[in-house]
Amino acid sequence: MTSWGDFRAAEPEFAALAERILQRGVALVIATLRADGSPRVSGIEVVLDDSGPGVELAFGSMPGARKGADLRRDPRFALHAAPADQSGGDLGEGDLKVAGRAIWNGPLSGPVAGDAFRADLTEVVWTGLNDERNRLVVRWWTPSAGLRSVERE
Repeated sequence: MTSWGDFRAAEPEFAALAERILQRGVALVIATLRADGSPRVSGIEVVLDDSGPGVELAFGSMPGARKGADLRRDPRFALHAAPADQSGGDLGEGDLKVAGRAIWNGPLSGPVAGDAFRADLTEVVWTGLNDERNRLVVRWWTPSAGLRSVERE
């Protein structure tokens, strides 16, 4: 299992950028797999939960929601945070994609019912512009290979 805390410890600067993007208030979308294997996308909110021994990327699903059923049946997911302002073609701080497996944590605690999940990370990908803003940059991190980067025109 690779937690968000593991990612943060391995690549603190990259993790800080990823956290800013996740927490900037732009709608997030999660992709799950339906029973027939076809993709499903749903809106979602995430939190960085540090209430336990480490930091976890956590999210929930309302009672009876298909998203939660999908994740309990097949835990693979992909999460996407789009660029903050796409109206003028500006990527701003870029976009973020997180892939992994959702680990069921039991029922949500607090006033809202549902299922709680935490992420077992397999990949974190950032896409944005270089400092000169003339090349596309893709940076990605995996637990096995670490941080890699490529620039494209």
